[in-house]
Amino acid sequence: MGWRRRAAIEVGWTLPGRARSCAIARTGDARVYVRAVEDVKAPIAWRYEPWARLTVDELYAIVIVRQRVFVVEQTCPYLDADGYDQASHHLWTGDTSGVHAYLRVLPPGVKYDEPSLGRIVTAPEVRRTGIGRVLVAEGLARARAAYGARPLRIGAQKYLERFYGGFGFVRASDDYLEDDIPHLEMLIDL
Repeated sequence: MGWRRRAAIEVGWTLPGRARSCAIARTGDARVYVRAVEDVKAPIAWRYEPWARLTVDELYAIVIVRQRVFVVEQTCPYLDADGYDQASHHLWTGDTSGVHAYLRVLPPGVKYDEPSLGRIVTAPEVRRTGIGRVLVAEGLARARAAYGARPLRIGAQKYLERFYGGFGFVRASDDYLEDDIPHLEMLIDL
């Protein structure tokens, strides 16, 4: 069974002023608009673990999707092991074929003064299904549950500024280059 059959998107709701192909995904306290997936039948099985509870196989699957996208697909050789994983909680979903969507939740004071989300990634084969929006919504809900209603900061690739803006993130820095890719910092109040 493919990922779409296991995705948790409440389909069939009509949104005022929105195309019928949209639905609301409810993830914790977060609500986001996502593209409806016609064959969604069951909830997403999210895993959320601190570093110390990741198994070797889980870590390996996470590293695979991160390297597939950030190193190979984006042709950007960089050191993915940046020292932040050990302090983070890791959120992902997938199946026996691998991890489909992943991010890490960093506590305040680790990378920024605020808590943050990082290494937000979806596998190429599940893009344009809405899973990326559901992933970010779930990550925001987990961060709010852990750290309360406070600002959260991300370092985003510039081309995703509008995507993150759809959640309420606002620009918090000038553009900068990270590994020769334009980035910017963004903030949201949880």
